[in-house]
Amino acid sequence: MPSHLHFDEDDFLRCRFAVSPLWETQEAVRTLRRPDRHGYHAPWLRRIRAVAAGLDLTPLWLLMPRRGHSPDWLVAPPTGPAASVEEELAALRAVDPETARADTARSLADTPGALESATGRAWLADPPRLVREVTDALEEAWRVLLAPDWPRLRALLEADVAFHSRRLAEVGLGGLLPEIHHRFGWRSGTLTVASPGGAYERRLGGQGLVLMPSVFTWPDVISTFEPPARPTVVYPARGIGGLWTDPAAATPDALVRLLGRGRATVLAALADPATTTALAHRLRLAPSSVSAHLTALRNAGLLTSRRYGHQVLYERTPLGIALASSPQRL
Repeated sequence: MPSHLHFDEDDFLRCRFAVSPLWETQEAVRTLRRPDRHGYHAPWLRRIRAVAAGLDLTPLWLLMPRRGHSPDWLVAPPTGPAASVEEELAALRAVDPETARADTARSLADTPGALESATGRAWLADPPRLVREVTDALEEAWRVLLAPDWPRLRALLEADVAFHSRRLAEVGLGGLLPEIHHRFGWRSGTLTVASPGGAYERRLGGQGLVLMPSVFTWPDVISTFEPPARPTVVYPARGIGGLWTDPAAATPDALVRLLGRGRATVLAALADPATTTALAHRLRLAPSSVSAHLTALRNAGLLTSRRYGHQVLYERTPLGIALASSPQRL
């Protein structure tokens, strides 16, 4: 059933984008047990299968019903546009245990057998233990499953934010939201989200809306409208189709002959904006080499750069797009 979120005048000024490593960690854990989410992530799943087998993810899965309530205390939007995982974990450890207990009990009730399980009973009897064990499990999942690939994931998420921020300036919020996902509708200051979950009706009342791209949420759209949580919509980030491919292997031969292997590989890898560090990690090249290639490509008019927070994002110009996407003409 659809949910409806009504905007007041002040809400338009308080909409923001955010990126959350802890959200990605939770959704990666969820992806491991949901075949309908494997799709684009099959190469990642094959690669991490062995290390994932060494993790005990059962306690986290108890709080991830296929249909129903996921604990709000675990999915709060980050306090800033690019919070670190350390900041998010610290906020999680500071959650009031009694609040976590009530919220967790509701979630356990939506997972068959979870309330009666030994873990579920222990958590509800000892809320501080609940907060500690769940946070520890998420931290371990982050370290093993996500941390090695976070530069690549962060680059994709930040590129999505940069793209949609530009589109927001061009078409406004009402034009942007339906572009982000086909389940988003906009009419007369009301956002409609069509999702399989419960239907909500809420007036923002000046809180604004958090828009959060995600790699592992695909193919779903997830909305948090229920008070007291801050209204948030999480949507699949742009470019996940090529996230786990090897850019160097996909570099067209014609482009290599024109630009040389290094510069051609960097240009081909910039299907979405990225930083020097993210490209170096993804291409397994030294940052100094990537930086030199980026400078040469920018000087040739194939790339442009702009600052995003403390980082510099590089993206193709129209000429760079034409060269990278039409190698048969070279």
